[in-house]
Amino acid sequence: MISYWYFWRRFTQNPILAILNPKGGSGKTTLALHLAHALSLDSTVLLVDTDPQGSARDWASQAGGNAFPVVGIDRAAALKSTVNQLSNGYDWIVIDGAAKLEEMGAHAVSTAHLVIIPVQPSPLDLWACESLVSQVKQRQAIADGAPTTAFQITRAKKGTNLAREIREVVKEYGLPLFDGSIHDRTIFAKSLAEGKTALNLEPDGEACWEIHHLIKQIKGAFDA
Repeated sequence: MISYWYFWRRFTQNPILAILNPKGGSGKTTLALHLAHALSLDSTVLLVDTDPQGSARDWASQAGGNAFPVVGIDRAAALKSTVNQLSNGYDWIVIDGAAKLEEMGAHAVSTAHLVIIPVQPSPLDLWACESLVSQVKQRQAIADGAPTTAFQITRAKKGTNLAREIREVVKEYGLPLFDGSIHDRTIFAKSLAEGKTALNLEPDGEACWEIHHLIKQIKGAFDA
């Protein structure tokens, strides 16, 4: 379970979440889309796609505009001002981060109230986050501890102990870790390919339980 929420309590309206990891393949977009969908069930949500590949925008096109809105911002310098302008119109903003674009990542860190770092249960993947963690801590040092940042284990494999082991490695970074893992499930890829999410296809399934478990922690923190 996340060990502290000291900064989040200052933000009770229009929270901005950023899903960031400089390494590709960590499940950033999958997590961002599922979090946005879960939040949209009882709130207004805007997803901001900062990845030049535009995967979230492609998903939105496939969805036919029947879900939450998705906008693209490709210029790093415009991210913070644009998101701040848009935030008054939505209860939540979710930023889908871009891999390997350090400038965009830095602007996302300075914009967000909460940074979620999805990481596969592998020391190699965790070590690849070192530059992002450095950016976060530099920002926290000059911004009164903001943004709150936490790791989330993603693409975990059933029946392995890697997720348990990675929790020990995470402690070295001095950042908290969300309770629970998001497992590598076929339903995630299948649903996104259809312009949906696992919440549409298997609303009572294990994948949805994992997403809602994370959402419960996020909402609980902002409402504290």
